[in-house]
Amino acid sequence: MTGKDTLTGKDTGELSGFAALGITGALLKATHGAGFTDPKPIQAQAIPPQLEGRDIFGIAQTGSGKTAAFALPILSKIIALGTKRRPKTARALILAPTRELAVQIEEMIKLLAKGAHVSTALVLGGVSRFSQVKKIAPGVDILIATPGRLTDLVREGDLILADTKWLVLDEGDRMLDMGFINDVKRIARATAPDRQTVLFSATMPAEIAELAKGLLKNPIRVEVAPHSTAAAEIVQGVVFARTKQKRQVLATMLADEAMKSVIIFSRTKHGADRVTKDLDRDGFKAAVIHGNKSQNARQKALNDFREGSVRILVATDIAARGIDVPGISHVV
Repeated sequence: MTGKDTLTGKDTGELSGFAALGITGALLKATHGAGFTDPKPIQAQAIPPQLEGRDIFGIAQTGSGKTAAFALPILSKIIALGTKRRPKTARALILAPTRELAVQIEEMIKLLAKGAHVSTALVLGGVSRFSQVKKIAPGVDILIATPGRLTDLVREGDLILADTKWLVLDEGDRMLDMGFINDVKRIARATAPDRQTVLFSATMPAEIAELAKGLLKNPIRVEVAPHSTAAAEIVQGVVFARTKQKRQVLATMLADEAMKSVIIFSRTKHGADRVTKDLDRDGFKAAVIHGNKSQNARQKALNDFREGSVRILVATDIAARGIDVPGISHVV
């Protein structure tokens, strides 16, 4: 595919990177400015059909580049529409299963939309409802939300989804695990009938296939190979210990200087708190995230871990889903 420089009219030759996928103008400049030059496989598959208006059913995991894969086409279309919005409406809605993932999605969208007049808002549980209602009152271009709080705002008339033309369901299998599927269906029914819908899931259980069948219209399926086995450079091990021995075994492991950045998973919220307290008593500074923590507390814990001010993050599996933190040395 060839093109011409819009200023000089000269032939630019073969387009490459995101330009070859159909991303242009200020959005392309912002994408390059954010350090994105070569599309990842899921982006190369998903962006062109979305720009054509097709629904997408994507199988991709965290870290695959799927956020940019669904965000760039939406940004491209919203930028073309201009800034006029109706009160209490959202042009695009992105649903995420956890607060942490929703925050990360908004951060990525702001990065990709730098310099463009695109408004975003977060609707999450554990945060002041008043401030969220105030933010969406004049209307918003892209709303990123968890299903529970969003359902409350729609039911109480603080948010109208009838004008929502783009709907993204990120990590559909996680929403299924967390019991959000009925909320998701109700939310989808409240959006514009002619909406464009994108569903991403790391796996495809029967319930997700059924959800896709009900929500998507003649979708294009895109997929990247799942990380079904651990990467070759990851060393795995099993430590057998009785319950009463676990605290001492963990302390001995963490005393190893090689354990520079560690995530410790706990099955329950109570267990995560107990492990964190034990670590503190044993002289190890740790942060903890789980569903009973406020959004501010969870975000602070994640930021402290990401920035290295604490080297140990204790988390429940549900709370940690969707978190993408580079440089982790060990997972327990």
